[in-house]
Amino acid sequence: MKFLGSLGVAGVIAGVALKDLVSSMFSGMLVSVDKAFKVGDYVTIGGNSGTVQDIGLLTTKLITDDGKKVYIPNQVIFNAPFFNITASPQRRIIMDFEIPIGEDINKAREAVLEEIKTLNHIDKAENADVIFTNAKQGLFTMQVKFWVEVGFDFGKLRSEAIVKINDRLSQEGISLVTPTNISITQNAAANEQDKAE
Repeated sequence: MKFLGSLGVAGVIAGVALKDLVSSMFSGMLVSVDKAFKVGDYVTIGGNSGTVQDIGLLTTKLITDDGKKVYIPNQVIFNAPFFNITASPQRRIIMDFEIPIGEDINKAREAVLEEIKTLNHIDKAENADVIFTNAKQGLFTMQVKFWVEVGFDFGKLRSEAIVKINDRLSQEGISLVTPTNISITQNAAANEQDKAE
């Protein structure tokens, strides 16, 4: 009886393990068939962003911006939203900066907007925007938004924008605490709405 009981427990464990394995394999096949992304695409999956290096039967391998290899189980891809940045015809960079209360925020806004519009590879410079989204704990949150030219490396443009914003605010004598958040969006509906504006 003990032997049978042990077999029963082992069977349950094996069944659970086999279920996950089969689920991952099936998900891997679906990823290949669905073609939502391919090797070389830049994607965000489960909070990880990077370039797809390999789509396997069990996992999808990404190379992150800092060169790390991330292995994501394929079943995760079908259990949570993921984004194919490369497939988007256009991308928008949104950056949040913190400025101490007491600084001239109108001057900061005008200076940053002027600087952003001089960037190369920005699409529709007239749609660039700088707004203040929050004021708390002695800080203003300044949000900078602009579209990236189709096909251009958004990482390079983002880096150039950060350097230019920092240098310009320094020239204007305005303190900058730190960029608190940087994101990239590619929502088609949002694209159309913002372009219409």
